[in-house]
Amino acid sequence: MRDFSDIELKELLENDSPDTASRLTEEADAIRRQYYGDEVYIRGLIEFSNHCKNNCYYCGIRGGNTKAVRYRLTKEEILSCCQEGYGLGFRTFVLQSGEDPYFSDDKMCDIVAAIRYEHPDCAITLSIGEKSRKSYQAYFDAGANRFLLRHETASEEHYGQLHPKEMRASDRKRCLFDLKEIGYQVGSGFMVGSPYQTTDHLIRDLRFLQKLEPDMIGIGPYINHGETPLAGWGNGTLSQTLRLISILRLMFPYALIPATTALGTIHPRGRELGLQAGANVVMPNLSPLRVRKLYDPYENKISTGEEAAQSVDLLKKQVASAGYRVVEARGDVRRDK
Repeated sequence: MRDFSDIELKELLENDSPDTASRLTEEADAIRRQYYGDEVYIRGLIEFSNHCKNNCYYCGIRGGNTKAVRYRLTKEEILSCCQEGYGLGFRTFVLQSGEDPYFSDDKMCDIVAAIRYEHPDCAITLSIGEKSRKSYQAYFDAGANRFLLRHETASEEHYGQLHPKEMRASDRKRCLFDLKEIGYQVGSGFMVGSPYQTTDHLIRDLRFLQKLEPDMIGIGPYINHGETPLAGWGNGTLSQTLRLISILRLMFPYALIPATTALGTIHPRGRELGLQAGANVVMPNLSPLRVRKLYDPYENKISTGEEAAQSVDLLKKQVASAGYRVVEARGDVRRDK
């Protein structure tokens, strides 16, 4: 496990030379192979609601976007997605949504328990935002194993530049530590190149992750959306995102790190490059075709083709072209190397 000084991190984050990128990639790949070999884990993503009570300034599904076409999947539709995914070889399902009050704790627990009953050998991951500790405990007791909640930025000041005043970075951090204490495998992360972000912000993000010690770390380039207050802001870059994936792999060798859809959106081989930089997870979409374009936190999100879960064979070929192999397994975190 590598530790870097703030000076070293600043140099790595601001040095965009090919030599630096190549060295980071080589070192990160060696570490990921030490812990995970050439295995890449697939997660079946089910985006079950694009309703959201929040008004984050960067997000296309923010409650204030009146042009968004809203949808909610039924319990039966969610279970159907899981059934299809199981047949395709998925052993982890990720239920993701905006913070939608319609899905009460009782509704969520009912859905989770039904998935757990039908697929007892699978991991169930939730990504549904900030909740009370009591709610998180209820989902865990119903059968959820993992929870994804990006902290977005560890700086309270920067957080305030990206969110309305009723939202606070301290609340999000409290949620993450609640989840860890309950017993979830916890995932956090941040956007790369978000509005107003500085190198010092990124270093603070890495230091916060060292304190949290999450099992999963998800980062991706910021991509703007035209129906938000930050429309027109420049996007995050591929090169900086790849460098950060490599840095994360060196700092957190055990972590499950996805090559995200956002990477695949800004570059046709973005996810393959993410894997070569140190990532070891991909999350194809299991959502019904009719709603995939409607879940759009950022513009131009890929929603057909190789990201679709039904294109598993194509995905396997793409992963193989990057030098790795897709495995049909839950893909739990490994901390014992």
